[in-house]
Amino acid sequence: MQHPRLYGILLILVFLGLAAYFLVPGLYQEETDDAYVDAHLESIIPKVPAYVQTLHVDDNSKVAAGQLLIELDPRDYAEQVNAAKANLAAAEGRLQEANDQVTVAEASIRQARAELQVTQANAVLARSSLGRVKSVSDVRAVSAERVDEAQAAADSTQATVTAAQVKVASAEAQAQLTRSQVATAKAALDQARVALDQAELNLSYTKLYATESGSVASKTVEAGNFVQPGQMLLSVVPDTLYVIANYKETQLSRIRPGQPATIFVDSFPDLRLKGHVDSIQRGTGSRFALLPPENATGNFVKVVQRVPVKIVFDQPEEALRWISPGMSVEAEIFVSSRLPWPGH
Repeated sequence: MQHPRLYGILLILVFLGLAAYFLVPGLYQEETDDAYVDAHLESIIPKVPAYVQTLHVDDNSKVAAGQLLIELDPRDYAEQVNAAKANLAAAEGRLQEANDQVTVAEASIRQARAELQVTQANAVLARSSLGRVKSVSDVRAVSAERVDEAQAAADSTQATVTAAQVKVASAEAQAQLTRSQVATAKAALDQARVALDQAELNLSYTKLYATESGSVASKTVEAGNFVQPGQMLLSVVPDTLYVIANYKETQLSRIRPGQPATIFVDSFPDLRLKGHVDSIQRGTGSRFALLPPENATGNFVKVVQRVPVKIVFDQPEEALRWISPGMSVEAEIFVSSRLPWPGH
């Protein structure tokens, strides 16, 4: 009679142990196996078409921030820089020539105005002489011929004044034209400078650098290949990794940024990495899919959605020794303090 009772007690203890194992952790943690390692990959993409001259890295090479990775053939772009420099020098020469023409035109204006003043003075003198001659012509103190000569001299000086005025107007118009030429030359000079800047920028694009430290991955380029702008040449996996854990929406009520987490890597069953919740995405994964669900059309079947939770490692260097982006992991987020039950 004692053995069945003992077996019953043992079964109850086993049942309580299993219940504690499966139910008690749910009081202080949320876990998921829908998680993977990720990183902000740096894509090395050329901006100008050219042949690959030199590769300074190989598959899986370690690189440092600012390290030269790839050199493209720079000769075509160096020639473009030289041509742009020559065009800039020519534009500067045209601008200087236009400025000199403005100086000459302004001197011509001053000369024309001085000549106008002389002709105006001569015209005043001629009119005065004509007036004096006419005042005595009635008493026949002067001959009619003398009067005609004075009239002709007055008319001639007035015509000279008109010609001088036209010359001044012409000089001012010429000066305005040269000022317009200066403005045009300045615009051409600005264009030449922009062209030189663009040529130098294109030349700088023939050297591709790493912006952060990491490792080379997915290299698809070799020396001698012709590459086009936008073509993926290789990726740099940075040293800073993180985990994207896709939790069910029913698990998010207690998850908050800053909560501690434990990450189990499938490839290393005995490895436990510590981290904490960094942030929670505003939106489920399906909402950003290529074809998001349209629940308002057709028959509706409710499906529990998953929301990406970003978990960062507390010791990135330790994590980097073992794992790489894309590896599957399991994540446990501790939403409250652990209970002091056996085994913890």
